Amino acid sequence: MVLELEYDRSLLGKEHVAGPFGVSAELIREFCNATGETNPIYVDVEAAVQAGYEDVLAPPTMCTLFIRGVVIPDIDLKFGTMRFHAGQMVEPLGPIQAGDSLMACSYLKDVYPKTGRSGSMVFIVWETTFTNQRGEKVAAVQESYAARE
Repeated sequence: MVLELEYDRSLLGKEHVAGPFGVSAELIREFCNATGETNPIYVDVEAAVQAGYEDVLAPPTMCTLFIRGVVIPDIDLKFGTMRFHAGQMVEPLGPIQAGDSLMACSYLKDVYPKTGRSGSMVFIVWETTFTNQRGEKVAAVQESYAARE
């Protein structure tokens, strides 16, 4: 039996832009402290400069902090009564440095059903790309949410 999904399909591929999000050395330091990150290029300006950067770099996963600043609409999925975060994947595409200003662009990438031992679920996948002030894509974040009955 194929599950017929009912949701607002006009949202597929529609961009939702947010930002700018400032990346400061202080924010990077706080993120590193919170996550236990100790790589010298993230916590020591001299190490970052010696590696060829102008300032400390942000760990690639730091851009997930900015996801909350992107307002994504309810897709009006007619399935299930429970929703939960089902996963996240970060793809680093370039360096994020202290002093950068990032813009985020999110879009609904996919909605699909999956049936397993616990029954049917529907997965909702959003993708967000981050671009710096020079127009360079620096990260892509894919987030999945699940709906179940």
